[in-house]
Amino acid sequence: MTRVLENRYAIITGASMGLGFEIAKKYLEAGASLMICARNEMLLDRAAQALRALAGTGQSVLAMPADISKVGDVTALVGAALREFDHLDVLVNNAGVIGPCGAIESIDLNEWFRAIEINLLGAVLLSRAVLPRFKKAARGKIIQLSGGGATSPLPGLSAYAASKAAVIRFVETLAEETRPHHIDVNAIAPGALNTRMLDEFLAAGPERIGAAFYERSLRQQKDGGTPLGKAADLAVFLGSSLSDGITGKLISAVWDPWEALPSHLDDLNGTDIYTLRRIVPGDRGKAWGEGD
Repeated sequence: MTRVLENRYAIITGASMGLGFEIAKKYLEAGASLMICARNEMLLDRAAQALRALAGTGQSVLAMPADISKVGDVTALVGAALREFDHLDVLVNNAGVIGPCGAIESIDLNEWFRAIEINLLGAVLLSRAVLPRFKKAARGKIIQLSGGGATSPLPGLSAYAASKAAVIRFVETLAEETRPHHIDVNAIAPGALNTRMLDEFLAAGPERIGAAFYERSLRQQKDGGTPLGKAADLAVFLGSSLSDGITGKLISAVWDPWEALPSHLDDLNGTDIYTLRRIVPGDRGKAWGEGD
């Protein structure tokens, strides 16, 4: 996938560290110019300097501190990117938080609401901000980072799980809204990553996130987790023309044969493959519940 993002312009949120920073590096390697953002200005400046050292001729790396849950910050971020780049091709919604840990009746509700604001509403605000330009150009790519909470319950992490599940249905819905405009909207399941979030899970302890999830997190820390490059490579693919027509899908960076998906476009568009759906008894070999 060398230089598959040549002359493309992307916004990547939460790019000061971890997976966001890795995606930014891969985007530079693939030829893109970037606007990156994060809330911590010091970490963002450090990341921007490192990325600029990797940029090639004709590539730009812009950086702006931003809280993606605030309308004013999102408007300023997208506006600054458009003034510099003239157009946008890709939005990568990577920024996210784990939110409060613990039983729903014991956690701080303001922290719970805050996690929803960042993980779900941040994605909505950014997507809303770039869509007029994408529609005018009749093309564009919106890439949403998902998490384990999207596909399974996470006791003790209700805000994180609920926001990640909600954002997948937002991706599926937005994909259908924008399909006539040739805009592709997809989500990435990145795998079990050893990033700041894992440190926060471990710091919360088994009494707040449950013994099973805590033990799993300890094993992940010891084993090294999924390499960040797997999800970053998928983000490059989904931001490039290689993925044109693939939309409304939750794709696993670890388990799905995503490089081969262009050859299965009819199957993807004609079915609910790689989507979240309700399971009925017949799906599990049970005869009851199907009616007469």
